[in-house]
Amino acid sequence: MYRRDEAVPFAFVAEADDFRSNVTPPPRERLRPGQVVGRTLLGLTVAAGLVGSLVLGMPSLDSTDSTARQQQSEASDNR
Repeated sequence: MYRRDEAVPFAFVAEADDFRSNVTPPPRERLRPGQVVGRTLLGLTVAAGLVGSLVLGMPSLDSTDSTARQQQSEASDNR
């Protein structure tokens, strides 16, 4: 039997390296069309939420004062 140089607390951990399973896992089940549509809609909803929060949050991230810009443009229109 193969013996390790370092200390191993449990014997089955040392033997786990040599273990090979001859059992193949079952094939993955195919998704039903409803599941595909549901996952697609969920992904689109999350993406739309992120884009919407970015679009709605951009004015608050603007570093210039937008009210001063509006007042300045109204003053130049009155001349």
